[in-house]
Amino acid sequence: MGRADRASEKGGEESVRYAEPPDQTLNVDLCFVPAMHTEERKLPAVSGSSGRLVIERLSEDGEREEADWPGRVFEDENLDYAEAMQEFVRRSQKVGTEAEEDVENASVKAQKRALRQEEDELRTQRRVIRQQRTQEDAAWKGLREQHKQEKGAPAKLPPAERQAQAAHWRQLRYQRRATLRQREQEDELWREKRRSIRARQSQLPLVTAWIAILVITDNCTRQCLGLPLFIAGAKVTVEMIVEALRVLLPPELQFLISDRGTHFTANAFKILAKEADFIHVLIARHRPQSNGIAERFVQTLKVWLRDKSWQTDEELSLLLAQFLAEYNDRPHQGLPLPGLSPNEVAKRIWLM
Repeated sequence: MGRADRASEKGGEESVRYAEPPDQTLNVDLCFVPAMHTEERKLPAVSGSSGRLVIERLSEDGEREEADWPGRVFEDENLDYAEAMQEFVRRSQKVGTEAEEDVENASVKAQKRALRQEEDELRTQRRVIRQQRTQEDAAWKGLREQHKQEKGAPAKLPPAERQAQAAHWRQLRYQRRATLRQREQEDELWREKRRSIRARQSQLPLVTAWIAILVITDNCTRQCLGLPLFIAGAKVTVEMIVEALRVLLPPELQFLISDRGTHFTANAFKILAKEADFIHVLIARHRPQSNGIAERFVQTLKVWLRDKSWQTDEELSLLLAQFLAEYNDRPHQGLPLPGLSPNEVAKRIWLM
């Protein structure tokens, strides 16, 4: 259920078995890539199994940034104490600046939450006003029907009372027109508030900019069955993943292998396994090689993407479609029939 045979901790060989027919067993994994990317930048390693993104730190030139801290300046024996101390102060100030940037990001998130709350309150107020107007319109409709009946009835009232009724009806119509004018003013004020909120939302910078990709590979043929893309990124939910899997899972599926990430251990995933009648195989903790087919596929995908550029999710989606076609049609050495592509292996197996 993982990579090809590898040496065990005792120096022996660990026996690995793969599914014999296609569509019997699938390996799935979730990977994250930046929402925008240029070929000059390295794709950082990102883990989302804990429910939040753990992102590899990269330097300005896009390379992996090694762990550093201000006190390491004292390791340089070529600097005297005064020089080392000045450099220590400079680096400490830089760390403080990075902390301020984190605070700034937190401030942006707080502003977004406040604007969403303001928008929700405005929407709630609007709903209450509409309900009130519905009641007012129903009452006015009743008064108008009553007036029509009285007007069409034979004249039995004295002239003075008829004149009083007519004056009362004129007063009601005047109030109705005033109410409609007031509604127009209220509607314009509501639209202005909504435009203001949306304008302020559009001016706030993006705090997170990630796209999640669900990897689905066949354990037997190594075919990739699909690469669903989620613009929700770090906020992708198990419901989104389950919905994508319902479309792509083959009816012959018996086993589905995944890590123990929060997206795959949620109750919605258990319901999917029961409804689709497959066994969900959760790999042992700290043993990613048990899901090595999906892990290796993610590495291959990121290597292919690292010299590509995209600015939107639509552009990335086109790249993923291109990769999917190339991957399934190119020779693969880790197959029961080495040198064949996943598509060719699948065809030969089905013909056997």
